[in-house]
Amino acid sequence: MVHNNLLLLLLPFAAAFHIPPRTATFSPSQRQSRTTTHLSLTPVDSSLLESLSSLSVADAAAPAVGEVTYSKASYYTTLALYVASFPGLWSQIKRSTKAKIKQKTFVSAGEAAENGKDLRQQAGEIMAYMKANNYEVKDAGETITFEGLVARSTSQAFFLTFCTALGLASLALVLQIQFQNITLPLIGTPNWFYMVLLSPYAGLYYWRSGDRVDDIKVRLLSSDDDTENEIIIEGNDEEIDRMWRALELNEKGMVKVEGIIAS
Repeated sequence: MVHNNLLLLLLPFAAAFHIPPRTATFSPSQRQSRTTTHLSLTPVDSSLLESLSSLSVADAAAPAVGEVTYSKASYYTTLALYVASFPGLWSQIKRSTKAKIKQKTFVSAGEAAENGKDLRQQAGEIMAYMKANNYEVKDAGETITFEGLVARSTSQAFFLTFCTALGLASLALVLQIQFQNITLPLIGTPNWFYMVLLSPYAGLYYWRSGDRVDDIKVRLLSSDDDTENEIIIEGNDEEIDRMWRALELNEKGMVKVEGIIAS
């Protein structure tokens, strides 16, 4: 069937070209014995070509306009996961005004160890560091409590605005796909991407919260043989991270490995 259709399609093109006869010289005997065959080509009706082309187009018909060509199951699964994770954006904005409190334990070489420090010397280093970072002693006892003012950060405000803009833009894209033909009263067909204009309010919310007061609690202990000092610190996670790096402390139970660049 395919070969027949192909031949029918090629016939008009063969008829369109005129192939001139080839001239040859034959002897009288050859002229008598040679049989001449004439081939005549009949043009193909145009209606036949149109019917063949319509059959080929029908076999590869495109999907109808407005027909869904994607998997609805995968689409709604992705949509559900997105909706479940979107509240994390609001949580990030709320937590930006509060300190992330953690408690970590660090160790250093004690008085009996080589190049070690006694508790008084270790406490003096911690006191000097906290003073340099605008912290004051709030309570001095077995546990020393430092109080400091953490100023609001311009970079943090811009970062929150940027993250909020990305989150609202992705939400607008989801709504634009889900509600393509929706019409709202007094608005008409909404452009969901206008929600991105609300992103600066995230930075404004952080900025209006102002400076915050952080407390850091430090407790010093020494081992029985005075070979190791134990420093228990509770407070803002970011400040604790800066503190142990500046004082060259090692977290208890962790092994410090020097990097390739440091070596």
